[in-house]
Amino acid sequence: MTVRYNTIDVDGLDVFYRSAGDPGAPAVLLLHGFPSASHMFRDLIPELAATHHVVAPDLPGFGLTERPTRGAFAYTFEAIAKVVGRFTEVLGLKRFAIYVFDYGVPTGFRLALAHPDRITAIVSQNGNAYAEGLSEGWNPIRRYWENETDENREALRGLLSADSIRWQYEHGVPDTSRVSPDGWTLDAHYTQRPGVDDIQLDLFLDYRSNVAMYPDFQRYLRERAPKLLAIWGRNDPFFISPGAEAFKRDVPDAEVRLLDTGHFALETHAREIGAAVRDFLGRHPG
Repeated sequence: MTVRYNTIDVDGLDVFYRSAGDPGAPAVLLLHGFPSASHMFRDLIPELAATHHVVAPDLPGFGLTERPTRGAFAYTFEAIAKVVGRFTEVLGLKRFAIYVFDYGVPTGFRLALAHPDRITAIVSQNGNAYAEGLSEGWNPIRRYWENETDENREALRGLLSADSIRWQYEHGVPDTSRVSPDGWTLDAHYTQRPGVDDIQLDLFLDYRSNVAMYPDFQRYLRERAPKLLAIWGRNDPFFISPGAEAFKRDVPDAEVRLLDTGHFALETHAREIGAAVRDFLGRHPG
C-alpha cells in the first residue's frame, strides 16, 4: 500500500491531500477536525486502502493547505465546505462515502446538503450533529457566541496552547502510553504558526452556525436516510455519547459503536475502527 502526498489547485487555493488505494475503487473522503489535519488519519488510511480509494485533504487554515490571510479568505465553515466541494470536483470524485470527525461533520454535512446524490454512506467518528451531543466543555465558546467581546475571545486562546492540545488527545484514554506524541506535537506546531490563532478563534465563533444548522442536518438524515455508522470514543470531553445515539432518532438503522477512549479515538483504536469501517462500507457500497 502506497500513500501519496500531493497538492492541487482548487480555484486558486493550494490544497494538500493524502491519497491511497485504487482510484477505480469506491471512494471515501476523510475530513479531519480541530486542531488537526490529514495526518490524524495516518493509521486509518492503510486500514482502508486495500478496498477503497482513500482521499484526505487538509482543510483551509490547517496543516499544509494554503493559508490565505483573513482579509483574503473568510474562515467560516460555509467557505471551508465550498472549498472541499470544489476539491472533490477538481479531483474527479463523483460519488463517495464521507468519514467525518469533529469539524469534519459541519464540513461534510454541508457538502451532503448541497450534493446529496454524491454521498454513498457516512461514518461519524466523534462528529456531532445534535444539541445533546455538546458537553459543558463548550460553555466558554458559547459565551463568545452570545457576547462577541474581546474579553470572551481572548479567554479562548488557552485552547490553542500545546498543553491544551495534548490534553484533548489524552483525556478519557485509560492508558495514555498508547497515545503517540506525534499527533498532538504536530498539531501544536501547526496551530502556533503566525496568524493561525486568529483563524482558529474565527472558527470558534463561526461554530455557532453549525449548531444553527443542526435541524437542516437532521432533516437531511431523515429525508435521505443515508447508511450511517457512528463510532465514538465514549470518553470524549466535547462531543458526548448522547450525540452518537441521537443519530438513530433520524436514521433508525444507524449503527452506533462506543469505544473506551477519548476524542481522538484513532490514536488508540485505529485497527478496531478500520475493521468496523471496512465491514460497514463493504455492506453498503452505494
